[in-house]
Amino acid sequence: MGLCRSLVGGLGGFALTIAAVSPAIAAEPAKELPPAPFVSPSATPGEDYAIGPLDALTVFVWRNPELGASVQVRPDGRITLPLITDMVAVGKTPTKLADDIRDALSTYIKDPIVSVIINSFSGTYSQQIRIVGAAEKPASIPYRAEMTLLDAMIAVGGLSEFAAGNRARLIRHNQTTGKQDEYKIKIESLIKRGDIKANVKLMPGDVIIIPESAF
Repeated sequence: MGLCRSLVGGLGGFALTIAAVSPAIAAEPAKELPPAPFVSPSATPGEDYAIGPLDALTVFVWRNPELGASVQVRPDGRITLPLITDMVAVGKTPTKLADDIRDALSTYIKDPIVSVIINSFSGTYSQQIRIVGAAEKPASIPYRAEMTLLDAMIAVGGLSEFAAGNRARLIRHNQTTGKQDEYKIKIESLIKRGDIKANVKLMPGDVIIIPESAF
């Protein structure tokens, strides 16, 4: 009987300990993002695209085609054109770059008309979506308007064989606080079970971290 009383007393103390700890745990639930539609009913243009390293561009100068060229932005963020050496392109919109090229060419020709076309793009690092961990093909991919988690996972080939997709996390920079916000996302439910609620809208600069299963 004495042993039974000891066990009951010990279990009672353990129960009190759980009761004391549980409210603290429940007070800080993991953050969640609202679901996004698979196809936006009214897609709108995104923010002005900023040219990034390795973007492929075509520069056209009206009535002076010899002054234009098809170029790739170098890793240092610059481009070289006939009559123009080492002009910074990274971080500029196509319109801004065209204006800068026009100003530079004004030294040589009168009132040049310049246009810049982006043939292939990577974007600046702040505009890319990075998927790391147990994806089939972890990668950085360019953000595009109305992009969702499903779009990103299709781009990297889905989850790897040993991924714990429902324990994935999305890290997002909070421009208001200057800190990193962390959200839980359920990639396995989205891909393998077709759970529409698990599809969330992405933002430029998001980082998706996918852990591996412990089994």
